Amino acid sequence: MKLITGQKGQTLVEVLIAIVILGMVAVPFLTALSVSSRAIMVADEKTAAESLARAELEYVKNSDYNWTGFHYELPGTPPPLTWPNHTLDACYVGYSVNVTGVPINSSTGDPLSPGKDLHIQKITVVVYHGNKAVLTMSTYRMDR
Repeated sequence: MKLITGQKGQTLVEVLIAIVILGMVAVPFLTALSVSSRAIMVADEKTAAESLARAELEYVKNSDYNWTGFHYELPGTPPPLTWPNHTLDACYVGYSVNVTGVPINSSTGDPLSPGKDLHIQKITVVVYHGNKAVLTMSTYRMDR
């Protein structure tokens, strides 16, 4: 086969080199997209859990003081979820909340036995997404 002079074209080697260079650029780019997508999902999960935990802490702080301590759970499905005079928003489907209030000794921080309340309780809110604990928040509440 005779080549015509002045004819320009690409050789197989040039095409292979171009594909290798394209692959070297594309792989890190696609990896970065995957990692950033996962980071956004984790951040969304943490944000929703923090919002839910803060809402539950405010609910407990605004409710009547319970001298014996308390414990309640809000399951994650189906919406709307209710607890006495309390509704969990439909945007929290898949999340569940475990809220505990325990009377404590204000000088040592140790839990007290039921009926020994010294007018201060430790409130703990644990937020789950699926079966995984996503966030735990604690605060103190006083009977004033």
